This record gives sequence, C-alpha cells and structure tokens, in this order.
Amino acid sequence: MRVALLLALFAGSAIVIAGPCTGINAAHAKSPKKKKKPRWHTIKRPTADAPAAIGGYAGGCVTGAVAMPKAGVGYETIRRWRNRYYGHPALAMFLEQYAASVKAAGLPGLLIGDLSQPRGGRMKSGHRSHQIGLDADIWFERPAKRGDDSDFASLVRRKTETIDIKVFKPRHVELLRMAAKSPEVSRVFVNWAIKRELCARVTEDRGWLTKVRPWYGHDSHFHVRLHCPEDSPDCVPQSAVPTTDDCGVESWFSRVELRARRSAKKAGKTAKAGPARRKKPRSKAWVETCAHVYRAPTAPR
Repeated sequence: MRVALLLALFAGSAIVIAGPCTGINAAHAKSPKKKKKPRWHTIKRPTADAPAAIGGYAGGCVTGAVAMPKAGVGYETIRRWRNRYYGHPALAMFLEQYAASVKAAGLPGLLIGDLSQPRGGRMKSGHRSHQIGLDADIWFERPAKRGDDSDFASLVRRKTETIDIKVFKPRHVELLRMAAKSPEVSRVFVNWAIKRELCARVTEDRGWLTKVRPWYGHDSHFHVRLHCPEDSPDCVPQSAVPTTDDCGVESWFSRVELRARRSAKKAGKTAKAGPARRKKPRSKAWVETCAHVYRAPTAPR
C-alpha cells in the first residue's frame, strides 16, 4: 500500500515538474524567426529587366542599371572595388554629358565616386540614399596622391565651419552652377558653409542656387540627384525646391545650431525651425517590387 502511494506521489510530482518545462520548450519552438533583411551589397550584377528606378532615393531599388565606364571624356570613376558604379541609364548619360561640358569649359576632369549598387538598395555603409540609381558623388579636388583615393581636400575648415579660401576657387562655383542648371538635375547637395559662400559670391543669375541644397558633410564632394525618369512610374519624386534662391537658412545645418536644438529639446523648449520641407506620404508599394528585383535573374555580361 505504501509503495503504491509513493509511486503515485512520484508520478504526480513528475507531471507537475514536466508540465512547465514542456510548455517552455514549446514556446521556444513556436517563437518566430526574425526576417533577414536583403543584403543588396552582395549582389554583383544588375537585372536583365528594362531600366526603372523604383521607390524613393533613400528606400528603393533599380532595374536594368548600367555600369559607368572606368574612364571617359573628362572623367574617371574611382573606388570601383566598392561595386557602386551602377546607375539608371539616365544617370550615366547625364554624367557623360556633364563631364564633356566641364572639359569643354577648360575645367579639370571629374573624379566620380559612388553611384548605386548593381540593383540599388541599401548600402552596407556610407549612404542612406543612392538606392535607385539616380544619385552620384563628385569630388571637388583631386587628392595629392591617388593611392586608395581617400585624402580629398575639404573646401571647408571643419573646426570653424568656414570656407577655406586657399582651397575654394571660382572653378568650384562653375562646377556647381553647370550641374544645377541641368534640367534633369533635381538637387545638388553641398555643405551648408559652401551654400552660404555661394549665396555671397553669386550676384547674377541666381536662380540655380535654389537647387543647391545645404546638408551635413559634403565639404570635399558634392552630390548630384536627378529627377525621376519618364520610364519609371514607380519612382517616388521629392517635393519641388523653393522658387527663391533659399539663401539665409543654411546655417540650420551647422554644429552650433544643432547643439542649440538639442539643448532646447532637453529643456522642453521650442527649437528654431529649419528650412521648409514638404512632407509627402511615403508609399511602401516599392517594397514588394524590390523583393522581386532582389531575386531576379542576372543580366548577361
């Protein structure tokens, strides 16, 4: 009788002990796995589809991208080991025409940096935009030693955020003017101190200054962005730039004002308003399309 009772108690204890453990194991077994993000930088070749920019500049992809040649009339492409020398054909055409115009004007040849990856998408490092094949970085100055192309002169004294008059030359103004006046160009991004200097130096034909947008960094290179091409209905354009030269608000991007905004936020005060920016509803329709682009067949060599 005692043996039977002990066995029954032991069995009951086993059930009590096993119950929670089984439940924990089941919960672990059913926990969903995190969805892996696309690793666009691992894709080495573009798609075989027709050219199209899909999504927005900081969230999208590109089909039918073309590779910029290593060199051409008035330009060289650098850092090709990054595999970021692809773009929509409209970008490649613009860069070749722009470089030819720069050479014809008697200016030094262009050093063209990052465009997009073979199918666009988010880069592993360096950029949030450059995702749909319509952005390109162009260096203001050639480095003293080419090597790994890393020692580029800045047009701005970074400690004081003022223009370095020993480096900044009239040719830099002309480079920016020629880019901004191109009808296919939507924006040209430069450091805020460069925009301020342009506002002070340019006295005639100031209309193109509105396309020159102040941004963080961008003191040793400028960033050209094209409008959405006609062949890309799924490309999400940015809102139009102001109709004025938009001078006088560029210092909002300075370190001094950035610190002031942060201090105001901590103190619960209203920070200084920045340049006018029209917010557009962001469609996510591109996400599914770009998932297909990510898995699409590779274009033949």
